[in-house]
Amino acid sequence: MTRTLMTCVRMPAAFLASGLALACSLPAQALEPFIAHYQVFNGGKEMGDATMQVVRNDARRWRVDLGIHGTTGLMGLAGVNGEQSTVFDLVGDTYRPLSQGTVKKAVFTKRQTIGVYDWRALTARWQGDIKESRQKPVPIQSGDMSGLLINLAVIRDAQPGKTLQYRFVDNGRVRPHQYVVATESEGVKIGDMSFSAMRVNRVQSGNEETVIWVVEGVPTPVRILQRENGQDTYDLRLVEYKGA
Repeated sequence: MTRTLMTCVRMPAAFLASGLALACSLPAQALEPFIAHYQVFNGGKEMGDATMQVVRNDARRWRVDLGIHGTTGLMGLAGVNGEQSTVFDLVGDTYRPLSQGTVKKAVFTKRQTIGVYDWRALTARWQGDIKESRQKPVPIQSGDMSGLLINLAVIRDAQPGKTLQYRFVDNGRVRPHQYVVATESEGVKIGDMSFSAMRVNRVQSGNEETVIWVVEGVPTPVRILQRENGQDTYDLRLVEYKGA
């Protein structure tokens, strides 16, 4: 079924976690296949589109993909495109990455990397068009995830007022990721549509920030915003999605 975003009609108090209302503890959403389409903005100007999807490869393995395609402005003129995929399985409620592929394309150039997470040896390793320092084996531990899997985990784990801790292991890098969920839901407007969403913030090193908006029952972020020095940079806004 295809779902376009529409106004959320659930009671606003459902997400409140302050003394003015009782907090609502929502059950984690079960992982289901979906495909979602986004508009991509840069500095407030529409630059292209993106597709995120989760598919079930077989009885054990899943795959999450994100593809960004520049169609207008500088991204379109430069022919900038990027695709990333992570194959993973489920260990209890944990999304465990098994392999990863990344392709970045521009006019006359193409860069590709492939990574493998070896859970027997507890190491991950990337090869391809990547710095030599990032081609060395990286020690991994239970709970480590790629960036795409962390996006899915935020959807699963977000609860009002909760702090989310993850370990990002992606493209030869290891970083702690901490997200803070707002105590109250907020109205979010995309185009001419409004709905109630949980705002999830990650403050990165320096002046970088990532904000993810989560809506109950929607399996993918309704908006992902990156900011630098207080200014909006890349901004993905959900247009529609198809669930299982």
